[in-house]
Amino acid sequence: MQSSMSCIRAMTAQDLSTVMEIETAAYVHSWSEGNFRDCLSAGYELVICDLEQQTIGYGVMSMAAGEAHLLNLCIHPQKQGRGYGRRLLNHLMQIADQKNVSTVYLEVRASNTRACTLYHMAGFNEIGFRTGYYPSGSVREDAVVFARSMLNSNS
Repeated sequence: MQSSMSCIRAMTAQDLSTVMEIETAAYVHSWSEGNFRDCLSAGYELVICDLEQQTIGYGVMSMAAGEAHLLNLCIHPQKQGRGYGRRLLNHLMQIADQKNVSTVYLEVRASNTRACTLYHMAGFNEIGFRTGYYPSGSVREDAVVFARSMLNSNS
């Protein structure tokens, strides 16, 4: 991996305007800048994926009591499908492993088949379903709940 190609680094407050551009390009019902600021203030793991010195994605993960929750993983829509999300996810799994997390959880829109495939390939298992979890116009969309055991993991 050459540094000119892509790198993963810690997110800072200076990244928030670019993160918001990606967030709103990727999601109709996006997080607010305040959501990201709150995660930074809370000490969550926030990482940025840069490609040739341009931010193309990010991830947000909380950790407590030996568990982690992947709250947001996003690659700019124009850069999706090229393995950057997988690299970002693998990086976050390594952080969870280093911090002795036993299980990582996440929710994903049931309609997001690309993300579901990524999580399955990364060793996550479907463990549940949340009805009406996500806003989606006048109705709400269901979420698939995933979990991955980190015990004896080789992220």
